[in-house]
Parts: sequence; structure tokens; C-alpha cells
Amino acid sequence: MKRLTVYLARLFATDALLLFAVVSVLLWMINCLRSFDVVSVKGQGLLTLAWQGLLTMPPLALAFMYICVGIGLARALQALQANHELHIIHTAHGLGALLRATALVCALSVLAVLVMSNFVEPYASKQVRALQASVAADLVSTTLKPGRFTQVTPGVLLLIGGRSGVGEINEFFADDRRDEKTRRTYIAKSATISRDVDGYVLELRQGSIQYIEDGRFSEVSFGRYDLGVEQLTQPAGQTDDMWNRDSVTLITEAMATGVWSSELIKKLTERLAEGLRVVGICMLVLGFSGFPSGRRIGIAIPMEAVVLALGIVERGVTAYSPLGPATGAMLMIIVGAVVLVFKMRPRALGSVAA
Repeated sequence: MKRLTVYLARLFATDALLLFAVVSVLLWMINCLRSFDVVSVKGQGLLTLAWQGLLTMPPLALAFMYICVGIGLARALQALQANHELHIIHTAHGLGALLRATALVCALSVLAVLVMSNFVEPYASKQVRALQASVAADLVSTTLKPGRFTQVTPGVLLLIGGRSGVGEINEFFADDRRDEKTRRTYIAKSATISRDVDGYVLELRQGSIQYIEDGRFSEVSFGRYDLGVEQLTQPAGQTDDMWNRDSVTLITEAMATGVWSSELIKKLTERLAEGLRVVGICMLVLGFSGFPSGRRIGIAIPMEAVVLALGIVERGVTAYSPLGPATGAMLMIIVGAVVLVFKMRPRALGSVAA
């Protein structure tokens, strides 16, 4: 039975890995095409484009990784069903090997997903912010053309009057419309790009900051104002620093301070839910496709479409559920357990031959 377990586990893992690799490459290429303005407008090279596309992959990979595991498992089980190997496994009392193989692939997939959500995604998010700040700093200091409006990130427009000296900018203007409720405008007679331990800083001199919030206008004048370039490149809605810190760091800080905020609990639960999704989808697929049936149906429903539908339903339940981000995953686990118990129940010989 050990050989059977290894054979089945290799079969399940191969289909899942091949599908995941194909989808990852396609999405990476799409990310590169969507970010092509890094090359055409902001004056960066193809390596920067490829690196930025790669850094934006972890959130997308988490969204479809458990779907790939489910589809890979379903395709392998359908192939076993078509070759009548699944019938032989059950008649030879190989159900234990089938369960162990599925559990092994599921455990490895859960480990990969948890590493991705708890460590790789925060690191990639941090690197994306640093890369965007670096590109924006290079854009402002060397690439930005005087007298021409340039979008440094969606919702942020920059304009300079000219250059004088090394890195010195005359007549700096930045319009920030990322927030629908608040509009900020930065105006300065001169500006300089510098770098400190926290990243790139735009030193504005002799200018003002204008705010428009809820129809009310206000203005603050300054002699010098240090504006972090990251503040102009970070997308709206990602001001939470938890996106850039791994779970071990967040838990260590919470244990040191004794403060477990609701946002921290929600973030840790969201990352844990990624692993629960893998468990739920594996249990459902095994329950639906892991047991042979002699019944003939007119129209065969592709299990790939079923897995995709399950993923959409799970995301929808999670999005609208007030019980937390793991609601959809727990629902899949419960339904999958019920299906498995039903399929594994003892039955009379006559009912099996139906």
C-alpha cells in the first residue's frame, strides 16, 4: 500500500503543479503587460518590469492556488475513473491509500499556501512599495520632462518647471486624487530627491499643501517639507503596515505589547483561512470524485467547472459573511466531511451494484 500511496500522491501533485505553473506564467505575463508603462513612460528597463510583475504575483497566486490543487486532484481522479483504476483501488481495499495520498498532497499544499500568505506575500508587498518608490524617485530626479504632466501612480500627477544642478527641481507640483474624500496638492518653488534609512524623501522648499475635504478648502504653507516618495506611490487603501510584515513579526509585537487589536486578529485569520481553503477543496473533490459509480448519466459535468464554481461560491460566502474571513473555508470543510462520511458508509452488496 505504500507504493500505491506514493503513486497516487505523485499523480495528484503532478497535475496540480503543472496547472499552477501554467496559470502562474500566464498571470505573470499579464502583470508585465499591465505594468508596461514602467518601461514606456517612466524610463525603466525590462528587468524592472519583470521584477515588478513577479513581486505582484503572490496575492494572485493565493487566489488561485487552492483552485489549482482542487482541479489537479479532480483531473487525476477522473483519469483513474476512466482507466478503471479507481474501481480496482476500492475493490482491493485501497481506500486507505487513497485517503493517505490525498492527505499528503493536501498537507504539502497547505504548507505552501501558509508560507505564501504569512511570509512571501508580506515580503513581496514590502518590496513592491520600495520598488515603486525607487521608480518614482528616478522619475522625478532624472526622467520627468519639464512642463509635462506625468502619472506616477493611478490618481497622482506630477509636474515640474525645470531642472538646475544635480537633482535640483524648479517649480514642483503634485496632485493626489487617490482618496475620493480628500484631494491634496503639493506646490513648491524647488525640490530635491534624497534618501535616508526609511527610503526616498522629496525635500520641498518654499511652498504649500492644499487640502479639499468634504467641499472645504484649507492651505498650509511651509519653508521646508519632507515628503516620503512612498506616500505618492502607495495605492489607496494600502496604508496599513500589516500588509508588509510577516505573521511571526506581528505575533511577536503583539505578545511584547499585550495588544491584540481586531485588525491584527482579522489579518492573521485571513492568512490562516488560505490553508483552510485547501483542506476544504480537497475534501469536497475527494468526496465527489474519489468513489467510483456504475450509474450512467446523459451529460457529464466537468469537475474542473465544479471546482471553479466551488471557489466562486466560497469567495462569495466569505465576502458577505459577518462571521469572519474563514467562513467559506469552514463551510467547505463541513460539507466535504458530510459527503465523505456519506460515501464511506457501509452498504449492502446489492446497493453497490446499482
